[in-house]
Amino acid sequence: MPQSDVSQPLLRARGVRKIFPGTIALDGVDFSLEAGEVHALLGENGAGKSTLIKCLTGAYRRDGGDILLEGASIDPKGTLDAQAYGIGTVYQEVNLLPNLSVAENLSLGHQPTRFGMISGRRMNADARQVLSQYGLDIDVTRNLDSYSVAVQQVIAIARAVTLSGKVLILDEPTASLDSHEVKMLFDVVRSLKQRGLGIVFISHFLDQIFEISDRLTVLRNGQLVGTEVTAEIDRVKLINMMLGRELEQEVRSHGKHHASAGGPRLSFTGFGRKGSIEPFDLAIHAGEVVGVAGLLGSGRTETAEVLFGVAQHDSGEARQDGTVLSLTNSRQAIKAGFGFCPEDRKTDGVIADLTVRENIALALQARIGWMRRIPDREQKAMANDYIRKLDIRTPDAEKPVGLLSGGNQQKVVLARWLVTNPSFLILDEPTRGIDVGAHAEIIRLIEELCAQGMSLLVISSELDELVAYSHRVIVVRDRQHVAELAGDEITTDNMVRAIAAPEREAVH
Repeated sequence: MPQSDVSQPLLRARGVRKIFPGTIALDGVDFSLEAGEVHALLGENGAGKSTLIKCLTGAYRRDGGDILLEGASIDPKGTLDAQAYGIGTVYQEVNLLPNLSVAENLSLGHQPTRFGMISGRRMNADARQVLSQYGLDIDVTRNLDSYSVAVQQVIAIARAVTLSGKVLILDEPTASLDSHEVKMLFDVVRSLKQRGLGIVFISHFLDQIFEISDRLTVLRNGQLVGTEVTAEIDRVKLINMMLGRELEQEVRSHGKHHASAGGPRLSFTGFGRKGSIEPFDLAIHAGEVVGVAGLLGSGRTETAEVLFGVAQHDSGEARQDGTVLSLTNSRQAIKAGFGFCPEDRKTDGVIADLTVRENIALALQARIGWMRRIPDREQKAMANDYIRKLDIRTPDAEKPVGLLSGGNQQKVVLARWLVTNPSFLILDEPTRGIDVGAHAEIIRLIEELCAQGMSLLVISSELDELVAYSHRVIVVRDRQHVAELAGDEITTDNMVRAIAAPEREAVH
């Protein structure tokens, strides 16, 4: 174990690098954590947060740089090794065993014994004593899954602190909690802070960051953007650090197609899902692009998943051309003429081992039913048509889609839905992680589809893109639709300010 050096931070990462094939995930990142401090780690998708945490805990072996604990260099070979040094982690999804009792989970791997046998009486007594330090008075003999997620989080924290005791990393611990449960968890965090633990807190909820953290560090594209004292930074500056842009007034596109007049094609009233996205009202006209802006984890993707039936709504009503529409699952959404290109195209979009042809035919095959298989000749003609229309760079339609570049995979997912001739298309981060040429082509395609009368909902972190093609922009924060911008109101300045506004501030 390293020797303590009180003049040094409790934990320090210095110039940490991590390289994956074709990607520099961390590029010389510095990070420090003091004893008795809550330090927030922030950044959008792909910023490097998870990679840094995995390097600190030994889940990844770093390719460069140093990690120091109490001034002494350490090199954890894995998570158990990191625990031995004093570094513990609790994730959003509690990584304990739900079919074991609370006491068994707390003592797993170091159960007390008597005469060579596990002592259940002592194990239960120890568990009650440990949990009393966290304000929990529960039956420790009951299975873990009989308690709420918030209680399970506290139990996971208690186990991590017992095994580690110096550094606690909380990775999205409040993502599934309501406001009362968040308060309970924060009471625990504050008590651990008073005991001198250093706590790394990862969250997408800005209100929580400002409430609980002492300092914050922002990563972007694997690089350190900066570290600030939380009380000394305003929200607008923080969001600019995360998104990588300064506020500016945008010049709006004069050639933007006008949405159809008359009533909306689709209307959603009080639509939402408890614990996912608060009820919202949304109307979309034919030929209209509605943009969705917000930070990662704000409720952007949750909005899309509820609209498409990936996550079933539990409140509200949907109407299509005035007629009530049932959207309890994705099959019904597809039947209604909806399409959905998800954010994570590799996991939720393409099927890497299938060919370009097979990937493009999937949605249409699902719509007409698997008992009426589309003949290979039709699939091939359809695929070749969209390979030409979208300029998908592939030798032929029979190439496995997993061998294509990211931009071309994105085009394949778009083609899959375009062959179904949807009336409403949801695009979640359609230009993320693709090259400049493919980026421009997808923007052009959005404008063309709009001009042809299709209704689009486009989620993007690229605020200047939303300015260019959106007729309206919905701003989402902390799982609520908090603002709607239209016409000349649609600027990056207004979007950032709406995202940054504190929860108590009304946004119009």
